[in-house]
Amino acid sequence: MKIAVLGTGMVGRAIAGKLSTLGHNVVIGTRDVEQTLARTEPDWLDNAPFAQWQPTHPAVQLAAFANAGAYGEIIVNATQGALSLTALEATGAANLSGKVLLDVAMPLDLSQGMPPTLTVANTDSLAERIQRTYPSTRVVKSLNTMLADIMVDPARIPGSHNVFVAGEDAAAKETVTILLREFGWPEEAILDLGGIRAARGVEMYGAMTFALSAALGTFDFNIAVVRA
Repeated sequence: MKIAVLGTGMVGRAIAGKLSTLGHNVVIGTRDVEQTLARTEPDWLDNAPFAQWQPTHPAVQLAAFANAGAYGEIIVNATQGALSLTALEATGAANLSGKVLLDVAMPLDLSQGMPPTLTVANTDSLAERIQRTYPSTRVVKSLNTMLADIMVDPARIPGSHNVFVAGEDAAAKETVTILLREFGWPEEAILDLGGIRAARGVEMYGAMTFALSAALGTFDFNIAVVRA
């Protein structure tokens, strides 16, 4: 399958690399290809520049947002949440229309340093804003409660733990669920939270994520829903 992953950071790379190893044809989208390849400094999380990562994943191509969007049959939004709508505008409404968009972005506000706050919460969510802006796009929120490495390798965390999906289109959620199973998520670990409004809850978990990380000294954890 042709999949466009928007965003060249840690999350975008983890998802694009995994999809490529699974046999999908993957393009990573960026605002400016030349600028992305010219960066030589690590990012704010000390990840190596993209130009050092790409040779280890030669099948993953880099393209401008619009070209990536035109290529992908499925779109993954792994951009910085505060910039997601700008990135999707550059991708183009026509390139998003009718397609499944897996939104993994978190609307983090880092302007005041760490821990971040959220640019939107309580009465709205980034995923809802994307769905309202692109009503013909089939938005599914997922993979928001864990480190990028865990998204594509759930066995990194021992025992059973969960991943959530939320969206208005049942067929789109099934498409995302198939990808989650390919990543290694067991069927029983995937919990459907219902419509896109449920994205508010998983996005707001971001505050808890950073609090737990500070307490545990790691981001290697996830949510396990325990039921009677």
